[in-house]
Amino acid sequence: MKKKTLALLTATALLGGLIGCAPLTVINALTSSRSYVKTADIAFGTDARQRLDVYVPRDLQGSAAVVVFFYGGSWNSGNRADYAFVGEALAARGIIAVVADYRLYPQVRYPDFIDDAALALAWTVKDIQRFGGDPKRLFVMGHSAGAYNAAMVALDPRWLGKQGLTPAILCGWIGLAGPYDFIPIENPDVKPVFFFPDTPPESQPINHVTRAAPPALLIASHDDKIVNPLRNTAGLAKQLRSSGVAVTELYFDRTSHASLIATMSWPLRGLAPVLDNVERFVKSDAARENYASQQK
Repeated sequence: MKKKTLALLTATALLGGLIGCAPLTVINALTSSRSYVKTADIAFGTDARQRLDVYVPRDLQGSAAVVVFFYGGSWNSGNRADYAFVGEALAARGIIAVVADYRLYPQVRYPDFIDDAALALAWTVKDIQRFGGDPKRLFVMGHSAGAYNAAMVALDPRWLGKQGLTPAILCGWIGLAGPYDFIPIENPDVKPVFFFPDTPPESQPINHVTRAAPPALLIASHDDKIVNPLRNTAGLAKQLRSSGVAVTELYFDRTSHASLIATMSWPLRGLAPVLDNVERFVKSDAARENYASQQK
């Protein structure tokens, strides 16, 4: 018990020191590389931002479930290298992680980054078997803006349809602190990305919920000052349930918008069991059964 308390106090102190000072760089520096084999800088498109890294469990036997992850950053910033700790966390639990970049503003605006997300998923379906991944156990996951990308490819069939696919390729999707219903836009960094004040209603994930949507795991922080968890996470969860879609909805107290994803790293896991719940969702029988039912 003393060790657990000490670990939590250390994590809390570390988090206080990290936020605002290159937190992801420090987290990655503390992250072990012993649990995975990484193949980096794989092109899934022609643009320099259309690149991904694959993290394979080092002791993988047989085929593994696959999670394609998209990071946040208001569609203005971010780099897959900063999220090596997510790749390590998933690989350490026996899951293959695909951590993908996507094009950002001002190079592109809505909906081009969603096209990139769909393109990364299409690459995964086609090529992940050579890394030991099972394309029939495929999930998409994101944090913040990345959760929006994940939601759109999971809920709106237009994007995967461009790749000759449908959301039925997914066993499920995972959103961490995602913006799913954010018109009118308040964040000044996001306004030009979505053509504010002429933001198209079809840009909102909540407007694309149908009974055909894959199961969802939605996680948020009670103390999220960036993306309102009641309007976005709770609102989308309610919409999914009313359409008959299986959804698990979780909220945590000791995290913020930014630190929610940081709890995937081993120094901060004591703050919230995000990784445990992601693993449970990915490895659940319900996810596999949903995929099987969609193929009939």
